[in-house]
Amino acid sequence: MKKAALALAVLTLPLAGCGVTAPLKPLAGRDLPVAPMGRDTKPTSDELLKLRPQAAPERSVELRKKSEDRTDDPYDLPPEG
Repeated sequence: MKKAALALAVLTLPLAGCGVTAPLKPLAGRDLPVAPMGRDTKPTSDELLKLRPQAAPERSVELRKKSEDRTDDPYDLPPEG
């Protein structure tokens, strides 16, 4: 069983690095989306793939040194029954 798993890992390892690094292009006969309102040019494929800050916010790495009481949350309501 170990030999089969090892052989499978050895055979699939080269496939892990076969990603294409060329710029993306739309399929033949298809265009990129139209330009957004207020912009004269269409966004490129790289611009469309770039994450906006709202989609990938920065994380706070501040560690808590001691436990703290939570502040009052006006939206923490009991379920309506």
